[in-house]
This record gives sequence, structure tokens and C-alpha cells, in this order.
Amino acid sequence: MNTKVISVAVCAAAVLSAAAQPTPAKPDSLGFVFTDVLVIPTNSVKSQDAAGTCWCYSVTSQLEDEILKNGGPAVDLSEMFTVRHVYADKAARYIRLGGEGNFGQGGALSDVPDVFVTYGALPESAYPGLNYGEETHIHSELEAVLKAYVDAVNKHPNRRLSTAWKQGLEGILDAYLGKVPETFEVNGKTYTPKSYAESLGINPAEIVPFTSFTHHPFYTQVPLELADNWMWERSYNVPMQELKEIVDNALDKGYSVVWGADVSEPGFKWRNGVALFPAEKDEASLEGTELSRWVALTPAERARERYNINGPVKEVDVTQEMRQTMFDRQETTEDHAMVIVGKAVDQKGNPYYKVKNSWGDAGHIYGGYFYVSVPYFLAKTISLSVNKNGVPAEIAKKSGLK
Repeated sequence: MNTKVISVAVCAAAVLSAAAQPTPAKPDSLGFVFTDVLVIPTNSVKSQDAAGTCWCYSVTSQLEDEILKNGGPAVDLSEMFTVRHVYADKAARYIRLGGEGNFGQGGALSDVPDVFVTYGALPESAYPGLNYGEETHIHSELEAVLKAYVDAVNKHPNRRLSTAWKQGLEGILDAYLGKVPETFEVNGKTYTPKSYAESLGINPAEIVPFTSFTHHPFYTQVPLELADNWMWERSYNVPMQELKEIVDNALDKGYSVVWGADVSEPGFKWRNGVALFPAEKDEASLEGTELSRWVALTPAERARERYNINGPVKEVDVTQEMRQTMFDRQETTEDHAMVIVGKAVDQKGNPYYKVKNSWGDAGHIYGGYFYVSVPYFLAKTISLSVNKNGVPAEIAKKSGLK
């Protein structure tokens, strides 16, 4: 039997206070001064490093937040335990479909609760998933090897698949990520992955996905047509403004919300700690020296000027139609998943969401967090993952959420 003995440290010092604290202005803050209005308890910022596993880091952080909300300790769960099972399950589906479909590092937000319920969970110290000579996660080689392997299996010359291909796949995962311990110890108690998951006092089946697009009827469950949604999981489809109501209500009730969004926009200024959706400038909105300067700019300079930000600016009045058009034209794309952990305001009282990223905290202006304006949220949200108990009752009723 493969048994691993580990100890989980309670990192209470990493848990954020819910007290409102103004964030001092910094030279690289683009002139913004934010005040946190509400921040729910959450663990420290992690880094996915050079692996396309934001989907796992974000939802795992959400599950850790659920443990805290239920009065449990600050547990650091293993993301790579989940990633490993998703690679294996994805490979099985890919081969059943004859190589049709997506096979890569990406995943859907629903993958993490599915793995937790089906396979269990491990603490980070029991399964760090670094078995290939690196100190940080780098999955490009692993992805290439796995893809080559499943493609080779798909092209088998025999009449039927061998009985060995799954063992071969597990061998690759063992080599890169390490063998999964059958049992392990936490604070002197022996667990299996299933019994450990059960001991954490949460129910990931309560985590549900939401989206907002008009090419499907509202208040139905719809598949998001995204490559990483490999299981074609369905989301509750609601009007755009109700996405905001869900986030606000969930935060007020102490639940964090996973935010799947487009982060390729010029207004997503990660290094400066803010994401904005500025309105376009035109001659009718300018006067005096600002107007005289504007008319002298080239079209390319005017486009850049829109994102030349120094403090709060006028932003786009986002509509459902505008949001849909950007998605249909692939101006809004599936890029990244993060965790909304609070609310804030800037120095002019404009509302923002405080977001926890998975790109580490070293050298970042707000230690791995940033602030997202409401217009950016409304325009560029792809999907949400939220505890169903954080959904407003009326929205839950209309959506058929039980």
C-alpha cells in the first residue's frame, strides 16, 4: 500500500480580514485609490506558473473559502490531484470520440467539483504534482507527451483497442505528477482521498455555473460553446444584470465567486491592479486644449488614447446586445478564471470587485489582487461559479435551481 505521512499547517495569517481598508495611492496605480468595502476570508494567493490550469486554481480557492466559511481551518488543497484526474478523464473521452474534441491543459469550472465528488481530494503537501525536476508547474512537455500518446492510441492499426493503453497513460501521469497515495496522514489521522474530502465539511455539488448570452433562452441550462468545456457541461443562463446580482448577493452572504472572463482587453491592466472598460473619446465629449490635442492625433493614436488612463474615467454603458455582439464576433474570448472575493470603491465612489488571481504575488502592486470595474465585469464575463445558496431566491426560482 502506498502511504504518505504529511502535516498540514493552518495558515491563518494568510486569511484576509473583512475590515474595510483604503489602499494607498502608488506610483504605478494609474492614479487610483481603492477602499475595500467587503472582503471575505480567503487563503493566500497561489501561482499556476506555466500551466494552463487557472480553472483548477480558481475553483480550488473557492472550495478552500467554503471550508473557511463553515468554520474550518485554512487548508491548502492540491490542484494537481484534480488536474491529473481531468487529464485522464479527458483522454478517455477523447479516445471514445476518435480524437474529435479538445485535449489540452484547459478545463471547465465544473471539473473541480466533479473530481472532488468522484475521486476525493488531497492536501497540497500530499500531492504537489512536481515529479519532473522543476520547482514550479510547467505543463507544456506533459501536454505534448499526453497528446501524442492519445493520438497514437487513436491511430491503432488493430481491429480494437488494447487493454494496456490506460495503464500507459497512468504511467505518463505518474512520471510527471507522481503516484497518487492510496492513504496518507494528516495531523496523525489516516485518510484516503475520498475520506479526506468528506472530512472537510463542504458539499461541492452545491457549486453551480451561470452565464449570460442571448443565443440561448434565459432561465434554461445551456452548454457554453467553448473548447475547454470538454464535457459540454451546462450553465444557468440569466440576463447580464442578474449576473451582477448573483455576485453581490453571494459576497454579502460570505461566498466567493469564480469569475471566468476575457483578460485580453487593453483595459485589463493587471500590473497596475485594475480592469476598466473605458468609453471611446470623440470630439463631442472634449473641449478647449484637450479638443485641440485630440484633433491632431492619428486614428491609431486616438485608439491608444482611450486606454491612456490616469484615475477614474467614463466607462461604456454596457448592454446585453453589446455583450452578445462582442462574444459572437470573438472580441470576448475565454481566457482566464479568477476569484471574486470582495467589493471596493475608487476615490470617486465608483464600485469595483476585488479579484484574487493565480499568477502569484511577487512584485505585484496589490499582492496578487486587482480591482475590476462593473462595466468591465458586465462586458467581459464568460461564466461564474457560485454556491447555489448565494444565488438570490428569485433568480434561483426563475432558473429552476433547486
